[in-house]
Parts: sequence; C-alpha cells; structure tokens
Amino acid sequence: MLIRAYLRASTKQQDASRAKAELTTFAKEHGHKIAAFYVENESGATLTRPQLMTLIDEASEGDIILVEQIDRLARLNQADWETLKQMLAKKKLAVVSKELPTSYMAFQADSNTKFMTSILQAINSMMLDMLAAIARKDYEDRRHRQIQGIAKAKAEGKYKGRGKDVKKRKVIASLLNSGHSYSDIQKITDCSRHLIASVSKELKAT
Repeated sequence: MLIRAYLRASTKQQDASRAKAELTTFAKEHGHKIAAFYVENESGATLTRPQLMTLIDEASEGDIILVEQIDRLARLNQADWETLKQMLAKKKLAVVSKELPTSYMAFQADSNTKFMTSILQAINSMMLDMLAAIARKDYEDRRHRQIQGIAKAKAEGKYKGRGKDVKKRKVIASLLNSGHSYSDIQKITDCSRHLIASVSKELKAT
C-alpha cells in the first residue's frame, strides 16, 4: 500500500502545493510516509485533470489517495462523481481526507476485523458522497453569485470582461502553424484546450 497525495488549486494565482508540508506531517502522525505528490491547478468541477488521471493510472490496487479536503478531489456533478468513484473502485483505491476522520481507518485496515472494516467503509462512502455534494453545491452557489455580479456590472456599464492574453495567443498560433498537436501546445504553454481551439478557429477564419 502506497500513499499518494493529491493537491489541487483552481487557478494559477493559488498555490496548489501549499498543503504539501501539512499532508506530510499528517501522514507521519499516522505512521506513514507519502510516496508521491500530484500537484495541479485545475477546476474541481471537471474530470479533465491530467495529474489526477496520472495518479489513478500509476496507483496499484489498495493504494491511498490523500487529500487536504474532499473538495480538492471533487466538485463534480453527480454523473462525473460516479465516474470518478468507479475509477477508484476499479483499483480499490481508498480516499483519506484530513477533514474526514472516518477515512483514517484506511491507514489501519489490517488491524480492523473484517466486519468493522466493512462498516467503516460503508460509513466513509456515505460521508464522501455527502461532502462531494456539499462541495458541488458550494461551487454552484459561487458561480451563481459570480454570474449575478457580472449581470449587475453590465447593467451599470462597469463590466469590462477578461482581456485576451495576446502574447500567449501569438505563441499558440505559431505552434499551430508549426504543426504541433493540442497536447504538445498544452504542455508548452500551460493553457487549456479551449483556448487552443479558439486560436485555431481564428487562424482558419483569416
């Protein structure tokens, strides 16, 4: 059993590795050492997260995914959350979160009776579902408030929108013209596929 820590932040302005030392200490307090860290800046509302997919791909059966909070792992809609749970279940990966004491039992799985392990797993699964639902609700509420704020700013003539990153778009255009794939461009420029598609559309139009 290996412990793999997953750290996520939504934007480049946030430090996804902030909790690294905290999780290291947490694992040590429970008599374990973290084998690998997977750090990325992506929205928790999408399953399109390269580092999370790499973690699942590299994990062996029975490994533990350690997170600071459940919302680091999931702010997904119900369908995507079920998909992620199936991916974890396929490799029997356990999720341990600092905010979820019932998940700590994964650290001492060998010392529990089979009956108690089953009970704790059922409770933990229920708690994970509940916290994932709360995380999604929080995400949707914040998005709703953001949309309301933008609508108000537009009505008052104060909304300017997000300006285009002209420099990055020029680099992407150059890479597209050179025949680079979307995946290559994502790695080189650290941008979204949506932005690449937008630049590609502009190139085709001209």
